[in-house]
Amino acid sequence: MFERPEGGQSVVLASLDFGDPDYKESLVELVLLAESAALKVAQIVQGRRDRPDAAFFAGSGKADEIAEAARLSESGLVIFNHELSPVQERNLERRMQCRVLDRTALILHIFALRARSNEGKLQVELAQLRHYSTRLVRGWTHLERQKGGIGMRGGPGETQLELDRRLIAGKIKGIEARLEKLEKGRAMQRRARQRSGVLSISLVGYTNAGKSTLFNTLTRAKVYAADQLFATLDTTSRKLWLPDVGQVILSDTVGFITRLPHTLVAAFHATLEETVHADLLLHVVDSASQNRDRQIEEVDKVLAEIGADKVPRIVVMNKIDLTGAEAMEARDECDKIARVSLSARTGAGIELLRRALIEFALARRPDVENQTETGSYGLE
Repeated sequence: MFERPEGGQSVVLASLDFGDPDYKESLVELVLLAESAALKVAQIVQGRRDRPDAAFFAGSGKADEIAEAARLSESGLVIFNHELSPVQERNLERRMQCRVLDRTALILHIFALRARSNEGKLQVELAQLRHYSTRLVRGWTHLERQKGGIGMRGGPGETQLELDRRLIAGKIKGIEARLEKLEKGRAMQRRARQRSGVLSISLVGYTNAGKSTLFNTLTRAKVYAADQLFATLDTTSRKLWLPDVGQVILSDTVGFITRLPHTLVAAFHATLEETVHADLLLHVVDSASQNRDRQIEEVDKVLAEIGADKVPRIVVMNKIDLTGAEAMEARDECDKIARVSLSARTGAGIELLRRALIEFALARRPDVENQTETGSYGLE
């Protein structure tokens, strides 16, 4: 009987082209994801198919090719740039005799590495449990052995599979209850800010667009920022003082990515609530990326999915220090600032963004009175 092997630090990546126009971009992201997980990419195996194979996703011949690449490179781990069914994952592991993960599992692993706050860790654990609970069905043959009887945790004749299902279901329920309490506490803070008339601004954007760097530049915070996917995971909020406006709350959120797993969107619903209830979104775009238009579309898609597509937003074209563009602002047909080009790293154009925020705040609250810098609104 085959038992699931442990993964290693060396990995073989498998990616199939089904005619998706975003294929090349998704493959580049897969490599970056693997590197973000501190994995060493030994080889990339590619192929083309009309449709996935029901049993091995890539087909038996391609599966053998991937297995040979893993054997020659002495890699104990293969990661597919796709979402695998539990049956496909089991069949591939049996055929390749090594650990097999899909794109969703890799992202979940990175999120587990990045989570720092208690809420962030709970949300990642919830997403992992929801994802791996589906892998219990035909995914682990040893779970079909019967357990139970006198002195056992399960009932008489209860299989290990049934027992694990109940344990996971109970754990999911417990985590959901704890997250609900945290969400209620955050909702109370949000209502307090609204009663005080404090403007709430959220940074959104594709992962690695420079949101955390911009957040640090504006608030002088020391949030971790690095040139990697999902460098930061937990939502962080700080106070920002704007002349003629007073105090506003600026929040840095998790970055989005192509084909962001629905399990993550669902698990991070509480965190994304800050985006939904924000007064203004700053959509940070990596202007130096060749795929920036597609990345903008992906962010818009997720915002629509969580119900934040109607929130007013200003597009921030970041990283002009890499493109040679000038710091500038652009207005829409209503003469409102709709776009600002800047560099969060060098600070060029930051004052233009501050001016845009002031203009938005004053237009939204023409009778705003300067607020004092006292009061933490539940923030550090």
